[in-house]
Amino acid sequence: MKLAKRLDRIKPSATLTINAKAKALKRQGTHIINFGVGEPDFDTPIHIQEAAIKAMRDGQTRYTAVSGIDELKDGVCELMRKDYGLSFSRENVLISCGGKHALYNLFQALLDPGDEAILPSPYWVSYPDLVELAEGVTVAVPCPEESGFKLLPEQLENAITPRTRLLIMNSPSNPTGAVYSRSDLEALAEVLIPHEEILIVSDDIYYRILFDGAPWVNFAMIDRRLRERTFIVNGVSKSSCMTGWRIGYLVGNEEVIKGATKIQGQSTSNPTSIAQWASVAALKGDQECVAQMTRVFERRRDYVMDRLGGIPGVKCPRPSGAFYVFPNFSAYYGKAADGRIINSSLELADYFMERAHVAVVPGIAFGEDRCLRFSYALSMEELKDGFDRVADALKAMK
Repeated sequence: MKLAKRLDRIKPSATLTINAKAKALKRQGTHIINFGVGEPDFDTPIHIQEAAIKAMRDGQTRYTAVSGIDELKDGVCELMRKDYGLSFSRENVLISCGGKHALYNLFQALLDPGDEAILPSPYWVSYPDLVELAEGVTVAVPCPEESGFKLLPEQLENAITPRTRLLIMNSPSNPTGAVYSRSDLEALAEVLIPHEEILIVSDDIYYRILFDGAPWVNFAMIDRRLRERTFIVNGVSKSSCMTGWRIGYLVGNEEVIKGATKIQGQSTSNPTSIAQWASVAALKGDQECVAQMTRVFERRRDYVMDRLGGIPGVKCPRPSGAFYVFPNFSAYYGKAADGRIINSSLELADYFMERAHVAVVPGIAFGEDRCLRFSYALSMEELKDGFDRVADALKAMK
């Protein structure tokens, strides 16, 4: 059967593929340590679960407005005032079926064929394909470990062309855990301010998971001239442990929000009503659970960095947020393992899966083939076991 040509340009999510392979091996009885998981290993907090149950019992099970319920929009606006120091109204908010859906709607609303989106690399695996689906062009800018995996002002200036429409930013970053400081963003803002046609997409999905006392900041918070040009994408998936609930939101210019809402209205209509009411509790309820989770992730980050520091030849900048590390394993490329030569992140990831029964995501999926992504959304016991296995597998390479 003939399929649409656009499918040839879209790649399956590498993280979802790794997770599926790990789960298949587990079903066969193999004990897999899965460093590929991109979600917190904590249950959704009880007060959020109870809000969903109450919503069902109260009959909140019908269609809502396409753009979401007012109560959740109000919760988003309250969060913007409290955490960002920014004032928005309901008309500036679109509730979607997860952060990825919010990005999809936004790119569809903003990009025309051939429009360029500047994307610091390493990047989250789905950005290029979401841009491609909107017929845009991704301009990936390599940001190596030597610069802390961060975009530098001169790199941004050199990447701008007459077709540049968007700059996509993700801080804290998936896959690197890099966090842009106020001074980092101020330097980039000096480049952006004269280019009034360039809009900024700020993917803040990990913004509550910050370490070492780092304050939260994004472009909309540092210069009023960039606020109207910045679109904030966020959700409850990571900070509230609600990945399966599929609620994200987009905040920005009212005209663009109307356009993105029109697109959502012809694809999914409203997000799940029950999940929306649960998300109201997530945004407005007790936030101590978020702080507790972040402290656990910070301790795990410290342990993982210690373990990586003990592996000869491996280099890794210290992450300041999220729950990932992105170490450089290229020192092991060219070595033999189980009768084959390892020359890429994909081959090394396959070797770890087959030899050590450890699942990691190859860095090539994020635009950096020298690295592998490890999630530390695992128990300390699993982290120890997993890194023991990795160390043993590397020692077996010649």
